[in-house]
Amino acid sequence: MRGASAESVATLTEALEATVDAGADATRLADDLLGVAAILRREAGLRRIATDVSIAPAAKSDLVRQVFGSQLAPASLDLVAQAAGRRWAGSRDLGDALEKLGVIAVVRGADDAGQADALEDELFGFSRLVSQNPELRDALSDPARSAEDKRTLLHGLLEGRVTAATMRLAEQSVAGFHRTVAVALEEYQKVAAQHRNRLVATVRVARELPAADEQRLQGALARQYGKPVHLNVVVDPRVVGGMSVEIGDDVIDGTVSSRLDEARRRLAG
Repeated sequence: MRGASAESVATLTEALEATVDAGADATRLADDLLGVAAILRREAGLRRIATDVSIAPAAKSDLVRQVFGSQLAPASLDLVAQAAGRRWAGSRDLGDALEKLGVIAVVRGADDAGQADALEDELFGFSRLVSQNPELRDALSDPARSAEDKRTLLHGLLEGRVTAATMRLAEQSVAGFHRTVAVALEEYQKVAAQHRNRLVATVRVARELPAADEQRLQGALARQYGKPVHLNVVVDPRVVGGMSVEIGDDVIDGTVSSRLDEARRRLAG
């Protein structure tokens, strides 16, 4: 999002944080915000009115209070009303913003419960599972399958293996609001990292890293980039030895396989 929409998201994110700090239930906030986002995406007329710049902000806020008043927790209703009163660059941006706020609320709830690291690890693990299994990816993205069918499939895969926060975002990823499930999961991982003011590094190695080596690498990257770093470790036998680290747009490739490839290119040249 850019322009007015980006400014609105920043303001609403601060309001969400203040609301949770004041004692609001982050899980209820997440469910309410994600639910309203879904309704706005389905109801084009309501979406257009709620983002119409020719209508006074107070009138739009009053409208959403009338529409959603009996369905939402008071704290959630205040946030949705505030969102309707903000300026948006495009009519779809309001629903997208409320989904992002809902995801932030999920992350905040996990953080308060001491499960934010687990959430990031589990989201990454689930995204890998989806990307590596074409049949699963197709089943979760199939528009002919009902949302309930997809949720049942998800629960069969993940129930008892992930935190409630991860399950909630996994369910959201199959709602059909993103191009693919993989795209949705990638977006949620970015939101989680941004909310926690961290960078995410994907580390590819030939075998599992010992915990001590993982901590040293994490510390070295944090010192280099000036921010805490969360590691997503991928075990890939093709690496042979060494490791490859991707962090943001940077790629640090110290793998044996890359050195062998470079040697072959030089010999061929």
